[in-house]
Amino acid sequence: MTIYDMLIWGGAALTALGLAGIVWCIVSVTRARRAGADDAAMRATMQRVVAVNMAALAASVLGLMAVVMGIMLR
Repeated sequence: MTIYDMLIWGGAALTALGLAGIVWCIVSVTRARRAGADDAAMRATMQRVVAVNMAALAASVLGLMAVVMGIMLR
């Protein structure tokens, strides 16, 4: 296994982790909506979810960049 293979697989793992975070955000907001949360509870849920969502998107982007770089340099 070369360094480029490790870069590709590491990037794929990071992308999968980011995707799992995005799915968690979707599920969390859907649960809050279905529970009929009041405005303050919904606002608190959304503030927490937005921070996690941004981190998950960043992880996905960095992972995909690592995969592309590993493929290009291979």
